Amino acid sequence: MAVASHTGAFAQTPLIAAAESGDLAALQRALQAGAALEERDARQRTALMAAVQTNQTDAARLLIEAGADVNARDEIEDSPYLLAGARGYLEILRLTLENGADLESTNRFGGTALIPAAERGHVETVQTLIAAGVDPDHINRLGWTALLEAVILGDGGPDHVAIVKLLVDAGADTDIADRAGVTALQHAKRSGYAEIVEILQAAGAH
Repeated sequence: MAVASHTGAFAQTPLIAAAESGDLAALQRALQAGAALEERDARQRTALMAAVQTNQTDAARLLIEAGADVNARDEIEDSPYLLAGARGYLEILRLTLENGADLESTNRFGGTALIPAAERGHVETVQTLIAAGVDPDHINRLGWTALLEAVILGDGGPDHVAIVKLLVDAGADTDIADRAGVTALQHAKRSGYAEIVEILQAAGAH
């Protein structure tokens, strides 16, 4: 289901407005009229970025098939690939992965797409990004890996338990500590996340 569009005070070009609202007919008209795929709005968003922000899968597919850049950055350093991963927009994420997504690219926090996906409990997204080859041990500017974020910022529920298991099975280093020297296992114990503690201890975590 698409998210409602809120353009507010930001005037849009016909191409970007059509992408954001998911109006495929208007999108095709704008492209046929010669609109530039990578044109930007006031927030430095491309049409593809606008489509991703409102989870317009069909619009995103049309733009990607037309050659839109899945790694184009907006003013806050997001790209269609990074945002789709962070929000768990799985269909769009898969399209970006099939069309040149830069797996080593990082967001404004210095994190890969895998880190916010793990934090937010997007199980299938985490699985998809791991399978694509995103480094599970990348450390962002906060000093956290995907595993640390899943434990520290997660709720210890079934989704975060599943994500911890996926990361461990992918070979994530369970002993990478945060900047205070606290490991994922220690955080899990402090928070009373018994299932996560069990997974980490079985993996030899300290």
